[in-house]
Amino acid sequence: MSGKLTLVGTPIGNLEDMSYRAVRALKEADRIACEDTRQTIKLLNHFEIKNRLESYHKYNENKESEKIIEYLKKGENVALVSDAGLPVISDPGNILVRRVREEGLSVEVVPGPNAGLSALMLSGLDAGSFLFIGFIGKSNKEFREGIERVKNSPDTVILYESPHRIIRLLEALRDAVPEREISISREITKKFEETVQGTAQELLTRFEEKPPKGEFVVIISGRSEDEDKEAFEALTVEEHVARYVAEGLSEKDAMKRAAKDRGLSKREIYNEIKRQK
Repeated sequence: MSGKLTLVGTPIGNLEDMSYRAVRALKEADRIACEDTRQTIKLLNHFEIKNRLESYHKYNENKESEKIIEYLKKGENVALVSDAGLPVISDPGNILVRRVREEGLSVEVVPGPNAGLSALMLSGLDAGSFLFIGFIGKSNKEFREGIERVKNSPDTVILYESPHRIIRLLEALRDAVPEREISISREITKKFEETVQGTAQELLTRFEEKPPKGEFVVIISGRSEDEDKEAFEALTVEEHVARYVAEGLSEKDAMKRAAKDRGLSKREIYNEIKRQK
């Protein structure tokens, strides 16, 4: 029989968050694939788990995925963990999961803590629907595109950021979405867990007084109706319709949406486009 790949959630700080099932899954695995063996060995030692560790990170995941496929075909059970939290989510693993499914092999998940969702819960912001971006790209182009995604999202946004880049992020948010409510959490589940809230400028002022430390989860409220109205007023009718067409709507539906946004009839939108042309 083929073996099974198990995706195991691990604590994001507090070891008491490790589930009984997660401990059992790691003990029963023939091998444990992990980002950093030095980090995972601390977890295993705490729970007296003695299994073979395999290094699996973003620089070797293609090659290691094929090795793990062979282990599974030989009947070995493999557990995949990240340094903290859920594997695959803003961490390596999706390539392996896809390959396992392509080969018709078995994969299951053992849920666990997640920093992004934990911070969303702590924020008090709307959690009915949200956009999880994770880390915004490091290049200037990726960073600008990421900020635009935040600006245009009607849903609450979840970002991850490091202490040496948080100021740059807040400065960009101050310029792009100055009125939005922002919640920043760090050290979640640890002794010095902290959540601070305010506008981007208010948070920048706070960090000037108390330099940022630790890894951050940034929660940003979604685009408001007032922001939509201001954005629409800055567009011509033709640009307004073109924006919806670019998002995938038919021209007919785009005109209908633009008419609703502007409080006009569809015929008035059509006539205005003809006039502008």
